[in-house]
Amino acid sequence: MRLRISLKTLNDDYLIPYNYSHILSAIIYRKIADLNLASDLHASKDFKHFTFSQINVPRRKPSRNGIISRDGRFHFYISSPHDYLIQSMVEGYLDDPQIIFRGDNIMVEQVELLKQPNLKKNSPVKMKTLSPVIARIKREDGRIWDLNPGDLRFYTALQQNLIKKYNSFYADSNYNGDEYVKIVPEMDSVKRKRITVDKNGTQTHHRAYLMHFEVEADERLVKFAYDSGLGEKNSMGFGMCEQNKGGKRK
Repeated sequence: MRLRISLKTLNDDYLIPYNYSHILSAIIYRKIADLNLASDLHASKDFKHFTFSQINVPRRKPSRNGIISRDGRFHFYISSPHDYLIQSMVEGYLDDPQIIFRGDNIMVEQVELLKQPNLKKNSPVKMKTLSPVIARIKREDGRIWDLNPGDLRFYTALQQNLIKKYNSFYADSNYNGDEYVKIVPEMDSVKRKRITVDKNGTQTHHRAYLMHFEVEADERLVKFAYDSGLGEKNSMGFGMCEQNKGGKRK
């Protein structure tokens, strides 16, 4: 399931910093109406099974310190295969139709439940990222290394991660289909992003990638990638994707 959250500030020309994923992640946890679920998710060391997009600013102006929303409006998307989690988020936004963003009260104009795209028997599926994808390996020296789409290990890591997440979510019934996952990017669409995540005062830096791509896989895995995200750190706003029909988001 997937939500679009539309927001409106009290004033125009509102500044949104370039690195905000930790801010949105905290907002999402606070909006889960089921407090036990929110606490369990936050404390879990396993996959969280939700992801969210970058902030979309229709009337935007770049600045040194971030993106300025000229009319104070912006929106983002949340997605999860966990239907109850999405329902609990909807309840949280309806109970309190505002968020706190960098200390500012911002009104929630609309919470929209989006229609699931038809991903059945349509392989390969054209998709594009709504937040950058991270794929990583552990090197022999023990360091974690961010891979790039020019490295074949990038796609192997995405495949293995997707199947692990699927099996984690459906814990009582491990995936028993074809594990073949083929991801082919449009290389001229690949854009590298350096994302800084601030977690409890500790900053980590990641090389992640926006891109258009085709994916060919069992439809269960394609749907799960759509719902939960590709690659790592989905719950920190990485790896969200959507079906690419050639048009632009409004």
